[in-house]
Amino acid sequence: MEKFYGFDLGDAESAISVLQKEGKTDPEVLEVAGAGSFVTAYANLSSGELVIGEKACYAGGAVKRRLRFKSRFLTDPESRKDIRSFASGVIGELYAEGLLTKGEDCCFYIGCPAGWDKNDREEYRVIFEKAGYPPVRIVSESRAALVSACQSRHLQVGYDILSKPVLVVDIGSSTTDFAYILSGRETRMQTAGEVRLGGGVMDELLLLEALHASKDRKAIEAVFEKSEPWKNYCEFAARRLKEKYFSDEDYWQDNPCTESVLIYYDRPLRLTLSMDRDMAEKLKEKGTPSLNGRSFKKVFTDSLLEVRSAIPDRQPELVFLTGGVSKLAAIRMWCKDVFPEAVVIMGAEPEFAVSRGLSYSGRIDEELREFRAEIEQLKNSSIVEQVVRQHIPELYRMAVDTLLEPVLTNAAIPVFDRWRNGEIRRLCDTDPAMEEEITRYLKTEDARVLLSKMVARWLKPVADELEEYTMPICVRHHVPYTALSLNSYFKLSDMDIHIDAKNVFAVEELTWLIDSVISILIGLLCGGSGIALISSGPVGIMAGALASLLILILGKGKMEKALLKMDIPKTVRRLVPKNSFRSRLESVGASVKESFYKNLAEEKNEEITVRMTDEISAQIEECLTKMAEVVEIPLGQ
Repeated sequence: MEKFYGFDLGDAESAISVLQKEGKTDPEVLEVAGAGSFVTAYANLSSGELVIGEKACYAGGAVKRRLRFKSRFLTDPESRKDIRSFASGVIGELYAEGLLTKGEDCCFYIGCPAGWDKNDREEYRVIFEKAGYPPVRIVSESRAALVSACQSRHLQVGYDILSKPVLVVDIGSSTTDFAYILSGRETRMQTAGEVRLGGGVMDELLLLEALHASKDRKAIEAVFEKSEPWKNYCEFAARRLKEKYFSDEDYWQDNPCTESVLIYYDRPLRLTLSMDRDMAEKLKEKGTPSLNGRSFKKVFTDSLLEVRSAIPDRQPELVFLTGGVSKLAAIRMWCKDVFPEAVVIMGAEPEFAVSRGLSYSGRIDEELREFRAEIEQLKNSSIVEQVVRQHIPELYRMAVDTLLEPVLTNAAIPVFDRWRNGEIRRLCDTDPAMEEEITRYLKTEDARVLLSKMVARWLKPVADELEEYTMPICVRHHVPYTALSLNSYFKLSDMDIHIDAKNVFAVEELTWLIDSVISILIGLLCGGSGIALISSGPVGIMAGALASLLILILGKGKMEKALLKMDIPKTVRRLVPKNSFRSRLESVGASVKESFYKNLAEEKNEEITVRMTDEISAQIEECLTKMAEVVEIPLGQ
């Protein structure tokens, strides 16, 4: 796709933005029916013409006029016809003004309330498909608001959403969506069960107050009962007056803010709408029938409190407001009252945040498809395996260097102590005891921690080498190169995601590394371990007279065999000093390492190498997948 349209079809007002695939420009808000934010209304005229926007609210000769139909989508089947008629009028305007060309490579991202399920969204999508739209994708308005916030340059909101707990509040004309984002991941939160909570509530109340003050109240109410178009038209006038007042409350404190609406039905009637400080307080504080007698402020603050109680751990540090009603200063104050620890901000031109976010979603989705394809291509190649295989010998060397001394200390010494204390009767019985102790120790948490830290050190050059392949992918898709860096994956502190090597490359998963190290150490330390550990070394390790006598009688080879099977008296065993044994372990350790390195260079157990290469490569590829998901986090599916 070369162009992405974002269509925010609201219950009261709508907006459309467009974004080109190429370039780093921001979405452009299109003027439809003469306005960037145009009224969600259509009218069928007696001439057969279909008009939309503000013109539809007052055009003469209307045989059918409809406003505020989107909010009835889930409850009134007739609203589908209204949405299709309005959508047809909108795309007609786009074609007529040259803002959309037939056959161009484009798609439409159209917003819907976050609470709609898959079936609702599919029914909604089909409406636009039948109205003749290019390919359509339905996206939640909260997701669009989140994307718009992430892309915003206002107070580094994009960074804050990835690094801090954030509450995005999207206040529309009929619904309010709350989205809680922690480390970039969204959890949708509903508005205290209310179906309607938006600026339209204030419009209705302003119109109701004007009716109560009118001398023609009963006559106008009778007109509203007979003619929904006239009622809708007066609601539209109330909305415009309310927006006019709240856009500059200080100015209107000293100046009259009124609007007279002439109603022509059976006879001319005049309805006067008026906004001042007292009326502004009524719109916020007075209960209304549509909210079951509660006020806008009460419902909104109760919803905020419910959201706060639904957040189990970290409360928001940033509250980001979108939607036209967020311009109301009281909204920011109420948010601050409920979330005193948070910074409350509003994006620039919040009435266009959703449409812009929808456009961004289109381009980002396209880029991510290409990004994911390149990641899969890298994973499906043999590059990761080749890099890992080259470093496997170093992995074994580091494993033995890391674990040999702890194994000797935690396995060999306890076995020696047991033999010295008489618990093990013969030296030949130390081999199975040693095997058991080595295996036991290498399965302990201490050994796992040592091994995991070693693996993290070993991964550094592996990660550096892999960056030669991941960095170009990041550059091509305008992603920070650290996003696919294994080195950064272990901390990701900028995104408040903490993952260490132990959790990613869990020792229990590296069974072949543990088993092979066990095999190596048992092979080098056992097989006559008693002789290997105590039959030579500093003078006095064994009772010199006993050893000399056996050598004279049996010869050295037979002496060693006899010694292995001999139940040496405990008093003689205690002649072997612990310190001398520890000194002997140091020389044995050096010998074991040397033998291991030689064995590794000459024999190279191919089975172990292949299994280790496959296992570690699979885990690295899993990491790449997870890191790619981090790149996608701002989209908030």
